[in-house]
Amino acid sequence: MRVRRLLVPSLLLLFGVGARPHHVPMPAPATLFAFDRANEAEWDVVNDGVMGGHSAGFVAVAEGTLRFTGTLVTQDGGFTSVRARRDIDLTGQAGIELRVRGSGRQFEVEIDDGTRTYGRTISRRAPIATTAEWTLVRVPFSALRSTIFGRAVNAAPLDVARIRGVGLYIADGKDGTFRLEVDYIRSYGGDAP
Repeated sequence: MRVRRLLVPSLLLLFGVGARPHHVPMPAPATLFAFDRANEAEWDVVNDGVMGGHSAGFVAVAEGTLRFTGTLVTQDGGFTSVRARRDIDLTGQAGIELRVRGSGRQFEVEIDDGTRTYGRTISRRAPIATTAEWTLVRVPFSALRSTIFGRAVNAAPLDVARIRGVGLYIADGKDGTFRLEVDYIRSYGGDAP
């Protein structure tokens, strides 16, 4: 009888009955760029001149923000972008958030994990809207579209453990000047409101 009294509680503990739930904390959000130093990261401009276009984009980090400005010309191209390298593991995060303001045009954010197919880098982008007021924009990793030269491709999901860089694009099909200011870029977790 004594063996039975010891065996039942032992089996219950073994199978987790009556055990307290184990809480696994979410990783803290990570700041990718805060723009508080002019040399925080080297941002490179890539204009559509690589394919015969005439758009011109410019980038500067000043007064705590990144400023991406220029003129979009849709004939023979129609895009301009800025990119910066940032090697970071975002395991356990749900996406990235940016505090932005701009000229009311639609931009795109790109997250690069270095995935390639057919010798080409897969671009993973999602649109972000801007207004003249500062706005917090959240981009879930699940919202990123996988493309090569603008054409959708089937690709493995984004490898959040191997993020290699971030890019900002304008390719909204409208000729004219544009302006985008970014206060910061950081991740947010799966349990964030």
